[in-house]
Amino acid sequence: MRELQVKVRGTVGADWYEYHRSWRKVAAEVVEEALVTLYVNGSELVTIMCTPRDQMDLALGFLKNEGFIDGMEEVDLLTVSKNGCCVDVWLRHPVQRPKRVVITSGCGGGVTFDDPSVEIQPLADDTRITPQDLFPLFNELNFAGSLYARARGVHASGLAEGGRVLALAEDVGRHNTVDKLVGVCLRRSIDSRGKILLATGRVSSEMLRKAAWMGCPIVASRNSPTSMSVAMAEAWNITLVGYVRQGFMRVYSHPERLGHGDSAMAGRNQAGARL
Repeated sequence: MRELQVKVRGTVGADWYEYHRSWRKVAAEVVEEALVTLYVNGSELVTIMCTPRDQMDLALGFLKNEGFIDGMEEVDLLTVSKNGCCVDVWLRHPVQRPKRVVITSGCGGGVTFDDPSVEIQPLADDTRITPQDLFPLFNELNFAGSLYARARGVHASGLAEGGRVLALAEDVGRHNTVDKLVGVCLRRSIDSRGKILLATGRVSSEMLRKAAWMGCPIVASRNSPTSMSVAMAEAWNITLVGYVRQGFMRVYSHPERLGHGDSAMAGRNQAGARL
């Protein structure tokens, strides 16, 4: 695959006034937000409100999650415009533009071409992790030098295995972070099946569907799930975890992957989490 990508910082300079007993002026950064249009084989496919950074990963992940491609071998050319607002992808096969567009509940109005409740086979993977091993993984989502560390205002997603994070992505849209994460996995030949999907934002139906397509049997977030995502997780045999804080979490489906009901781990769970 040939590629050309323009580097964009992801933040813009901004001044503001802070008050804490007295006023002071601060020169810092705010996270960048823009419209990025994805073209496939010369035709416009979708325009996404996002952080105009890592657009290549966003495009690849979106195409993978929406079923347009299965792997990098289908991509012939991928370019990002100089201003970062257009991504051109040329595939080695034709595509048909979907007739149905679903506006999701994602930040900025996410978009999908599929019904989020579409039937998916339950995941058979028996990946397990203790609450004590899950908690510290979230510390890696907002690393030094990240967009969050510089400007706040962004979501992050990560792919983890055991006690380590394999890949990370940031964006103003929580659904975009998962698409970017899938793009990273495609470029780096990382198999997401059997891994743990970490997120900082609300887990709604489109987020859960993306996780299912990735083959992630455990989805954990610092935030809450929706009623549809809980029902989908239960049906698709996905362990859905919310409100992950140090020493606390809520498990909405299939808690056995985190040791609930396991006598060997019962004592540790009672001390380290509320399941």
